[in-house]
Amino acid sequence: MTTLLTCLLLAMLLPYLAKGPVAVAMAKLGGYDNHHPRSQQAKLEGFGARALAAHQNAFESLLIFGLAVVAVIAAGKVNGTAEVAAVVHVVARVGYQLAYLYDTDKLRSSLWFVGIIASFTVLAQAF
Repeated sequence: MTTLLTCLLLAMLLPYLAKGPVAVAMAKLGGYDNHHPRSQQAKLEGFGARALAAHQNAFESLLIFGLAVVAVIAAGKVNGTAEVAAVVHVVARVGYQLAYLYDTDKLRSSLWFVGIIASFTVLAQAF
């Protein structure tokens, strides 16, 4: 279970770590507008827009993965398959973030697919 909880913690940190590149891109738009950050984010293009999308997608992914981890723990069905799938999910999500930032679309989409399959693999262990 320690592996699952460690992966969950990493997945929970990922959206906040992904905010860094967004803040850098926003700073290049004349400084970070803390009064209206979402308005400023809407103006991002290129790298900044990709960084924002990656940041937002990290939250979206966390919902699916987090629920899968909680379900498998609640069901008392933690096993090696769930743990390996959780590690795969985290690695895929880190790769996804980087692929988004570096604009490698096919790799990014492939890593998204690996991550979501890994999440459903974790959940499948609860049954």
